[in-house]
Amino acid sequence: MASLKVLNHPPSPSEDAEQLHKAFSGWGTNEQMIIDILAYRSAAQRNSIRKAYKEAYGEDLLKSLEKELTSDFERIILLFTLDPAERDACLASQSTKSSSSNWIFMEIACTRSASALLEVKKYYHSRYKKSLEEDIAHHTTGDYRKVYEAFAHITCSVQLLFPLVSTFRYEGEEVDMSLAKSEAKILHEKIKDKQYNDEELIRIISTRSKAQLNATFNHYNSSFGNAITKDLKADPGDEFLKLLRAAIKCLTTPEQYYEKVLRLAINKMGSDEKALTRVVATRAEVDMVRIKEAYQKRNSVSLEQAIAGDTSGDFKRMLLALIGAGDI
Repeated sequence: MASLKVLNHPPSPSEDAEQLHKAFSGWGTNEQMIIDILAYRSAAQRNSIRKAYKEAYGEDLLKSLEKELTSDFERIILLFTLDPAERDACLASQSTKSSSSNWIFMEIACTRSASALLEVKKYYHSRYKKSLEEDIAHHTTGDYRKVYEAFAHITCSVQLLFPLVSTFRYEGEEVDMSLAKSEAKILHEKIKDKQYNDEELIRIISTRSKAQLNATFNHYNSSFGNAITKDLKADPGDEFLKLLRAAIKCLTTPEQYYEKVLRLAINKMGSDEKALTRVVATRAEVDMVRIKEAYQKRNSVSLEQAIAGDTSGDFKRMLLALIGAGDI
């Protein structure tokens, strides 16, 4: 359920490439033309445009865009123009230099399909000459190995992130109800005893299919009287528990997770443009309709209105185009 409005019969890739080249020519850049083309083409169409542009003008379209654009508008145009696997690999690489890295690694691991995650890892290995798992292990532990007791939550993070990224989940709808019941009991016992990073708990979260996990969490709720995410709020300040709750949300109701990311990005003092860009660019072609519905339900205002009131200029126009806002 995407929200992005893609033209069913767009101009040819070579015609789009020519128009983009014209947008870069002259005294100023025609930003609206760039939006009108790139915001309304599918991932496959954007890849074809990049190839046509390279053949016609001898330069990667991304390089031309970098020369012409600046700031938040440049960031979202570049990120959205990338192939999805390439985009996720770039986000993951940038995350190794960021304090928010764990959350982005988790998003990629839990909200992408098994085949999409595999493509991300392949591209990451090809582009950066290292495995994504290797960089996660290094970044989330790093020099802190020497001070394990003081930074135990960092080691806990890699215990969760590494298997989440390493797994290849079954994606069918088949569910084993007896297994769901028994594993709900295991999860409850581990959480009751505050064994949050127990191997069994992490194995269940990181390997079971999303359909199986939904059945397990439903059993947990009906058998023990609370949603599992509520029981994992025993220590609200624990960063590992926050990450674990977020992973469960991403695996079962990603639209609720992304609604919260957007809400926090928009409502904080000075919007978080990087978070806005990441969510809109990565979800526009996936589940933006559901995210918009969740946002409207939670905030009593549409996501379109919230973005329009919190951003400006070409950045705002590109965001609104990608969430299918029409004219605001």
